[in-house]
Amino acid sequence: MANWFKSLSSIWSQDMAIDLGTANTLVVLKGQGVVLNEPSVVAIAENMGKKTVLAVGDEAKTMLGRTPGNISAIRPLRDGVIADFIVTEEMIKHFIKKVHKNKTFANPRILICVPTGSTPVERKAIQDSALAAGARRVQLIEEPIAAAIGAGLPISEATGSMVVDIGGGTTEIAVMSLGGLVYSRSLRIAGDAMDTALVNYMRKEYNLMIGDSTAEKIKKEIGTAIPSNSNTYAVKGRDLRSGTPKEVNITEEDTAEALNDILKEMVNGIKDALENTPPELSADLVDMGLTLTGGGALLKNIDKRFSKETGLPVFIADDPLACVAIGTGKALDQEETFSTMLSEY
Repeated sequence: MANWFKSLSSIWSQDMAIDLGTANTLVVLKGQGVVLNEPSVVAIAENMGKKTVLAVGDEAKTMLGRTPGNISAIRPLRDGVIADFIVTEEMIKHFIKKVHKNKTFANPRILICVPTGSTPVERKAIQDSALAAGARRVQLIEEPIAAAIGAGLPISEATGSMVVDIGGGTTEIAVMSLGGLVYSRSLRIAGDAMDTALVNYMRKEYNLMIGDSTAEKIKKEIGTAIPSNSNTYAVKGRDLRSGTPKEVNITEEDTAEALNDILKEMVNGIKDALENTPPELSADLVDMGLTLTGGGALLKNIDKRFSKETGLPVFIADDPLACVAIGTGKALDQEETFSTMLSEY
């Protein structure tokens, strides 16, 4: 009976690929491309000890830092792994229903990408969340492999390909050849760490308290790895001395200084990868260079900084924000080609 129900529900369900990110979740439907891109945020209301999901995604993100006492807007993933199992399950369930237009029998096969540094326990938690949310089968793919597929790199060939995927919670650094990972490392610093660095810098240099959302805006508007102009950007926050609202103007030099330590750590991670890459593949990378994916690749001049400090040509993928999701979708579409790169726990 259960098998009959699964085969019947699969008729109404389209297979899905999910980039379950710390900052954003992207969903790809088989044959349709990216159909959903929303923040990985869930708003929860608590009354008499009972928790209720109020909003998910875009609607929930607008509530971050603005909720009354009984409502909390939370991000259930931290550093690319699940911090809150129940809330993650509710979030996946919401996204499944949304892309399937609330069909009653939505019971899709799902392929989810995971950070290379995640443990078997963390991977099983992601798989269990998706199964509990209604998936009939869940497979996992390494995030840098998905990024490389999405960027169109020849990872199945006997040549070296290097990807640096800078997401919200993790930076994935990997060298690939013949369809497998030759070297991989997951740094627990990425877009969120950049936001925190900007918050700390504003507090230290300007005695201004700002929130994560404001820091993210600063990063997008005027954030840079190498200053190239003297443009200013007005930042509003709370004066730490008087406690009153205050506005200050900052420059690209400010953001470059604030983000310097984070970028140094990323460069060191790339250098470690190069030191641990076999000589034959290192020779390939001199020509192939490294490809940047993820939202962090959009930071102004980050490619110039990485190229200057590593000596390699650095390329930014065509659609860095959706690159991992697109690659996960391709792996879902061409399961036979990429079957050796998929896993289940």
